[in-house]
Amino acid sequence: MSDPSGAVQATETRTDQRPRRRVGLLQGPARAWLFVAPVLVALAVVIGYPVVRAVWMSFQKDSGLDPVTGMFVNGGSAGFSNYTHWLMQQCQMPSGGTESCPTGNLGSQFWVAIIVTVLFTVITVALETTIGLGMATVMGKTFRGRALLRAAVLVPWAIPTAVTARLWEFMFQYDGVVNRVLGTHILWQTDPWWSRFAVIIADVWKTTPFMALLILAGLQVIPADVYEAARVDGASTWQRFTQITLPLLKPALLVAILFRTMDALRLYDLPAIMTRGNPNTRTLSILVVDQVRQGANSASALSVLTFLLIFAVAFVLVKVLGANAVATQEEQRKAGR
Repeated sequence: MSDPSGAVQATETRTDQRPRRRVGLLQGPARAWLFVAPVLVALAVVIGYPVVRAVWMSFQKDSGLDPVTGMFVNGGSAGFSNYTHWLMQQCQMPSGGTESCPTGNLGSQFWVAIIVTVLFTVITVALETTIGLGMATVMGKTFRGRALLRAAVLVPWAIPTAVTARLWEFMFQYDGVVNRVLGTHILWQTDPWWSRFAVIIADVWKTTPFMALLILAGLQVIPADVYEAARVDGASTWQRFTQITLPLLKPALLVAILFRTMDALRLYDLPAIMTRGNPNTRTLSILVVDQVRQGANSASALSVLTFLLIFAVAFVLVKVLGANAVATQEEQRKAGR
């Protein structure tokens, strides 16, 4: 006869040997939020609060003398007057009304600053991308002294911007190296257009190595077997570059253009030091700093407008150019099949 007590004991032994699940206080989404919360708090403090504070200040009046009573006032609600001051170039009159900002007033420099900022961004990003692509192509090849070449190329980018600005300022002086070499008498620091070209040349010299470094990282990912197969099929150097290098490099190239565009739109120190406050090279960032000395609330409105401009450009680059990059990858996968 079977022993019922032995069967029960064996069953209890097998039951005890089963792995027990630990029941924690936080599981699933709650546990994930516990790890993400410190990062969100840090972002809210570092990024969220300054943005909200700047938006709130942009709707406040600057402290100063009341034009009607002649008494000092702490400000108050300004409505959208700080924004119309910049967008419509309207300045407050002593009688309390508004008028078009006179020439020389910072309010009259808003659209000029936007044109200068966009001009610098478009030209410098285009030149730096083109030259950086050529430099990355050369640095990506195998030859003796490649490591020394890569280190030498990165020297301009490693130099602090303030030092670079002072260096080019000395070179672009009236009796500087540039005029002596070219045999010209150009006023590089005061002429409306030559001063802008001087800033562009200096910025391209400094930042092109950064673009070359990002593009080189994308070139390193492309397999060498692809080039070898194209070479065996009889593809020329130009065909390999246009049919292989550019399509496969496009995602990395778009990221480099995005980063550089965001950096160029907030350009400040290079033109501020090189041209020493020349209004022909005044970017939006320089205009914000100049306005802070006269009124922080009005400068906050200008900062919000600058933020919206940079955000709009970033959105267009990500949505339009990013969509093309995804389409290129899809075409590559279809071609591989």
